[in-house]
Amino acid sequence: MPQADFTDEIQRALKERIFVLDGAMGTTIRTYGLGESEARGARFADNEKDLLNNGDILSITRPEVIGDIHKRFYEAGSDICETNTFSATCIAQSEFFVEDPREKGGRKDPEFFQKILENSFLNDLAWEMNVESSRLCRKWADDIGTDTGRKRYVAGAIGPLTVSLTNSPDANDSGFRVVTFDQVLAAYKHQVRGLIEGGCDILMVETIFDSLNAKAAVVAIHEVFADDGCHLPVIISAAVGLGGETMISAQKVEALWNAFAHAKPLAIGLNCSLGPDLMRPHLEELSACAATCVSCYPNAGLPNPLAPTGFDLEPQHMHDYMAEFAKAGLLNLAGGCCGNTPEHITAIAKAVANFAPREVPVIQ
Repeated sequence: MPQADFTDEIQRALKERIFVLDGAMGTTIRTYGLGESEARGARFADNEKDLLNNGDILSITRPEVIGDIHKRFYEAGSDICETNTFSATCIAQSEFFVEDPREKGGRKDPEFFQKILENSFLNDLAWEMNVESSRLCRKWADDIGTDTGRKRYVAGAIGPLTVSLTNSPDANDSGFRVVTFDQVLAAYKHQVRGLIEGGCDILMVETIFDSLNAKAAVVAIHEVFADDGCHLPVIISAAVGLGGETMISAQKVEALWNAFAHAKPLAIGLNCSLGPDLMRPHLEELSACAATCVSCYPNAGLPNPLAPTGFDLEPQHMHDYMAEFAKAGLLNLAGGCCGNTPEHITAIAKAVANFAPREVPVIQ
């Protein structure tokens, strides 16, 4: 059943303290040492494509692992954990279950993706992923919240997809797009309804590489709210490059805020892409212009395949950086993306605990 609207409750709490987000689902999954057979389970044992890198499938085939990860992040101090649904749309799941036409000289185009949108197996799978992932996270939010006496929240993770609405993949046809806005919109609306059905408190459009894809997600959210008579707070978070631009649509941080301010998000922020040191100047820019709360959950440094988590920064490093951000008044919500384990989140929670949240400016 749909959750109540906790917007006012969360807004009040965000004026009192910095909220702690969770860490990296993918990084933490890898610490369980699962193989291809464990990821597939009996249900998908005969699938033609590998599923080990399809982390969202584990909410169905290994729910005890995903549940344990949520439990550990909440116990580490997370106020909000994200559902395991980063790629839980029919469009993204087609990468794992449908033959790629490019392997036989064809191409992906709107005709191909229309068949994906009409594929009952993929639609049913995406629905199940979103509902079950939300229920898994909901269980541990409620259990840990009850045990500790501090309410915990569930954020439905809505990822960026594997296709771009902004750029053409064909150097000879700049107007070509593999998918249409309406197709992306339909996939996101299906996901949003599944997340709400499973019991999310918040919807989080995250790791934005392509602002137009994110626009479709935000439109989907508001159309579902209007059609279904519900409302949840929304968080919007972008991944930016070294120059502070979204990496496909090349939209700078201030432009990103201007593009999404109309949606009145609970928070807007930055995640993934960079370590905290490289993210700081862009966080400062966003903090100065955003007339809402600001979130930040960076990678644990830049990728390093030789490091145990694939990233260099250890919990103490993340503690020190996030404490500095909090002291500077840049944060309303803090967490970690790739490379951040529950131990990192414990350190981040301690880092921000004694600092006041960023004051949200009133921008005329």
